[in-house]
Amino acid sequence: MGSDTGKPLLLVALGGNALIRKGETGTIAEQFVNLRIPARQLARLSRDYRIIITHGNGPQVGNLLLQQESCDTVPKLPLEILVAQTQGQIGYMVEATLDEELEALGLGDQLLVSLISYVVVDAGDPAFHEPTKPIGPFYTEEEAAQLPWPLVHTPNGYRRVVASPRPLTIVEKREIRKLVNDGFIVICCGGGGIPVTREGRAFHGIDAVIDKDLASARLACEVGVDILLIATDVPGVANDFGKLGERYLSNFSIADAEHALARGDLPPGSMRPKVEAAVQFVRSGGSRAVICHLNDIGSAVKGEAGTEITA
Repeated sequence: MGSDTGKPLLLVALGGNALIRKGETGTIAEQFVNLRIPARQLARLSRDYRIIITHGNGPQVGNLLLQQESCDTVPKLPLEILVAQTQGQIGYMVEATLDEELEALGLGDQLLVSLISYVVVDAGDPAFHEPTKPIGPFYTEEEAAQLPWPLVHTPNGYRRVVASPRPLTIVEKREIRKLVNDGFIVICCGGGGIPVTREGRAFHGIDAVIDKDLASARLACEVGVDILLIATDVPGVANDFGKLGERYLSNFSIADAEHALARGDLPPGSMRPKVEAAVQFVRSGGSRAVICHLNDIGSAVKGEAGTEITA
């Protein structure tokens, strides 16, 4: 397949709920079933767009942490290795499901590739001085007292917290750009990417979790994406979310978004990183940024669903 640069470039960031929905145990069978809806929409969109797919990995990397904390007979793996493992695991599942949906549409010759990706962060990022991102299993107070990591107390017990530094650049951006221009659908930057610091020409893995949406926006800016679409488990950005007067917005201006972020209307555990990512992309010259439900990816690309962040 030759160059395919005539089509607009679409980046779809799939939330962790694309694989594991609320109330599910997260079996592999459940995850494959859940991927069908976004994969079917992406297969249809591939007729008209070059596509990059990024994805979350929170439940999967948490499961790996729980597994290794439950076993002392093999060496413990650092967090960046667990992130790499989930990139391979989820990349395979997305690619396999998407391949079947493409075949069903008569598009079986579409090229796919899953790319292990790492993302440069600043070793001096203030986030390293105050880790806040909970990961992995819950511990009792007695268990927590024996652990060497920083912990946070939650209603369900204590959890390990790690730093969540801001992404500076995607190491494989040139390879990703070339692959999409050559006609590949590229699956990359899983879980926000493997966090690394740079020393000269060398990279070193570091214990941290990069926000998937912020990494996706960084990649979108670096490879020249036309549309950034962030898919999650709600229809978009809402005023008074979770309250009686809740109202979803079809448009959210950058000015209003920045005011909402400054006022704390969008707390870290909700829409905040998604809105930050969308604002960053549009501020950097991106054409369109949309936040939508996983079921509405196709409609959101057409401008018929979700919340569009506008200049």
